[in-house]
Amino acid sequence: MTDFAATKTRFHLPDGVIYLDGNSLGPLPKDAPARMDRVMRDEWGELLITGWNKAGWMAQPARVGDRIARLIGAEPGSVVMGDTLSIKVYQALASALDLAVTDRKVILSDSGNFPSDLYMAEGLIRSLDRGYELRVVTPEDIEANITDDIAVTLITEVDYRTGRLHDMNRLTAKAHAHGVVTVWDLAHTAGATQVELAACQADFAVGCTYKYLNGGPGAPAFIYVAPRHADRVRPALSGWLGHDAPFAFEQSYRPGAGIERMRVGTPPVLALAALESALDVWDETDMATIRARSQQLTALFIEQVERRCPMLELATPRDPRERGSQVSFRFENGYAAMQALIARGVIGDFRAPDIMRFGFTPLYIDDQDVIRAAEILQDVMDNKLWDHPDYMTRQAVT
Repeated sequence: MTDFAATKTRFHLPDGVIYLDGNSLGPLPKDAPARMDRVMRDEWGELLITGWNKAGWMAQPARVGDRIARLIGAEPGSVVMGDTLSIKVYQALASALDLAVTDRKVILSDSGNFPSDLYMAEGLIRSLDRGYELRVVTPEDIEANITDDIAVTLITEVDYRTGRLHDMNRLTAKAHAHGVVTVWDLAHTAGATQVELAACQADFAVGCTYKYLNGGPGAPAFIYVAPRHADRVRPALSGWLGHDAPFAFEQSYRPGAGIERMRVGTPPVLALAALESALDVWDETDMATIRARSQQLTALFIEQVERRCPMLELATPRDPRERGSQVSFRFENGYAAMQALIARGVIGDFRAPDIMRFGFTPLYIDDQDVIRAAEILQDVMDNKLWDHPDYMTRQAVT
């Protein structure tokens, strides 16, 4: 039984703030500064370059990958860390296309996918110049469009705007029945919902660690390759550390064994150290417990806001089985309303054109936070506190 009151004390949460934006950037684990200080002083400072061997820096991406694997239902040795999520999308998609039926040219995605994934697909298509097509349908139509002409599906499991949750099990099964290779983006899934990559036989998955996993701004991404593919996938980005023998300094690339071939550049040691502090907290719970508590919190927020703020329109599925760990409401002046809410200590965020978005992480959010946030939101809406020039000007990050 997870003690969520105890896990809440493991994070730095500023006084007077209710933080409902962990689906965009998780808060600071209290142990992270000391861990980073230790790595900087005792490892980087004292060991210098010998830290790659003595402090285990070179093995860190795989070691941390195994800790992430537990949270996404992946096999040991199937996840590796490094680079950004966009890079990992590019890698996974390129390798998936290489495994796909040769005469198929369609990459299937949906309009609820994060735009960056679509941008990376477009760029890859242009680079390959082999006649591939990106086909984008509505989220509701994705299943019907998985047919025998599809090469690869590229799907973000949880819609970043609405929180709508795709059924990974069902969609993966249908894809495989039609000979389609699957790529799943878990950016809004890892640390938020139960994922069983191994059980549903997903082919590839990618995700970031700075949202629900609380790894910090710019924390490294991860990539999963099903073990049945790991020794035969061809890496599109044949980086030095994905080489079978990087310190042999051979002139030509030979892919490393298994998931190691999906490494590209030098591991971000300091960033991974911060992430490891967050994963220490995750070691105190399991995803089934997190998921159940998340569904309770999001249901409570929906009930509170709909009762108090009838002018807001729910954009998130009402059925808890069909949503991730976020709740979104539509409001014509949603950006200004969110700025007014943030000014009063409730931090969520806004997604164009009209989405007010709230994330719920049971590790540090409780019932009292949810009810108080709804009360403050009611005050903002009832008294039109958002209708002020200071809240109308869009900032660079919304």
